[in-house]
Amino acid sequence: MTSDTTRVVPVDEARTLGERALASLGFTAEEARVITDHLIDSALCGYDYIGLPRVLTIAEDPRTRQDRTPIRIVRETQLSLLLDGGNHTGYYAVHHATERAIEKARAAGVAIVGLHNSYLSGRNAYYLEMIAKAGLVGIHIASALPVVLPHGGMRAALGTNPLAMGFPSQRGPVIFDMGTASMMRSDVIFHSRVRRDLPEGVALDAAGHPTRNADEALLGGILPFGGHKGYGLSFAIQAMCLLAGAALPRNQVQDYGFLFVVFDPELLIPAEQFKRQVEELIRKVKATPLRPGHSEILIPSERAFRERDRRRKEGVPLALPVYEKLIAMARGQGG
Repeated sequence: MTSDTTRVVPVDEARTLGERALASLGFTAEEARVITDHLIDSALCGYDYIGLPRVLTIAEDPRTRQDRTPIRIVRETQLSLLLDGGNHTGYYAVHHATERAIEKARAAGVAIVGLHNSYLSGRNAYYLEMIAKAGLVGIHIASALPVVLPHGGMRAALGTNPLAMGFPSQRGPVIFDMGTASMMRSDVIFHSRVRRDLPEGVALDAAGHPTRNADEALLGGILPFGGHKGYGLSFAIQAMCLLAGAALPRNQVQDYGFLFVVFDPELLIPAEQFKRQVEELIRKVKATPLRPGHSEILIPSERAFRERDRRRKEGVPLALPVYEKLIAMARGQGG
């Protein structure tokens, strides 16, 4: 299926395309598989801007051309783990940190895991779904380089700094994932790639003027969501991620850090009781009378999971400029 601006690619073809494009950048087969699995899942869930277009962002990031070293343990206790990501992209390093958090939480009931010396981790709901499928509860926050303006400021000082939570229920994982910026930087980059205007009220240009031009926004800054409240939450996340060692690699407090708190619900109440209660909460919320113009109340992650089921059959839409660049990379003609 094609249109003037989009090509819909079968899932297997999209996965092969992503892996070959990443291989052209020097990623191993394992790294390319882990990264591509994440990107394909993001696209299936309806987040086109953090699907395969992110391969192009990885290619453009100067850290991708720098040496990578094995992920290593900096500090470990029975309940905690601090990891140096070895300059691996977050798609790979944070995936590893998630697996270690699950492992430690299963063994001890709770785990606090931090990771630094990494970048570009993608959609945090992906990691929380891994945790919830393991029967555990998870909270994940991440800080990044400054691209978001503090409330009242004209210069970027914070990352887009997402917060995600996930937990099991009788119907499967329930995930909440939000950025603390009015728009994620990856989405601004995607708007730039496809030459699309930004929504009103999400960004300023370098002179501090409101702009809908994505290129100007990338030179200026993104506004926090919710005014001073979103700014406050973003600041708190940036500060908390210092516990993950964000400042250790380059002695910069405005840098990437990834922090997980994962625990077994059995520490508090029986796990099956918790799952039943979450399911009851879902039913009660969805049974709320609807306002005019609304057909259904959705719970967090419900729309994404439905979209994933649909796109698995129909394929992954790719903007033509992105598709053409990925094809060139996969053929060794770019990257």
